[in-house]
Amino acid sequence: MKKNIVLIGFMGTGKSSTGRVLANRMGFSFVDMDQYIEAKEGRKIPEIFASDGEAYFRRAEREAVEELSGRRHVVIATGGGTVKSEENRKILHENGIIICLTADVETILERTRRPGVRPVLDGKDEGDRRAAICALLEERREMYSHADYFVDTSEQSPLQIADEIVHYVKREGCCHA
Repeated sequence: MKKNIVLIGFMGTGKSSTGRVLANRMGFSFVDMDQYIEAKEGRKIPEIFASDGEAYFRRAEREAVEELSGRRHVVIATGGGTVKSEENRKILHENGIIICLTADVETILERTRRPGVRPVLDGKDEGDRRAAICALLEERREMYSHADYFVDTSEQSPLQIADEIVHYVKREGCCHA
């Protein structure tokens, strides 16, 4: 039986907001991986990208994956690109059920509209955020396809999404709920 619930998905799909509600509903602790990395590094992710680059950030992310996967009864909200690494996906799946949160392009566009807080998206949008979102979604489609369960968050609140995940977990008996 899996001990953790891991939320993956594109930026703006609601991993952090849903994760907090889900952890509360299940009596688990909650960790937002981006916040975890920021706390360890003592700086914000955009600063890490700007000063040390994406490769450095991905190494810090791998360390976080290894550390958090060893815990029990935790909901982990990953960063949008965490699953770019096959090794990260493997490590997260060893001790966790993987739930992929999805949303339509319009919803993602609305939820990520503020520039300066999404380094990967900001670096690719070149003035056309919709095109950047579509390109990144296509690039990551295969990576997200390995999840155990998928939830479209476009028209749902974090509470509704958490309820759906709790029902799935209980129905499948894949995690203590």
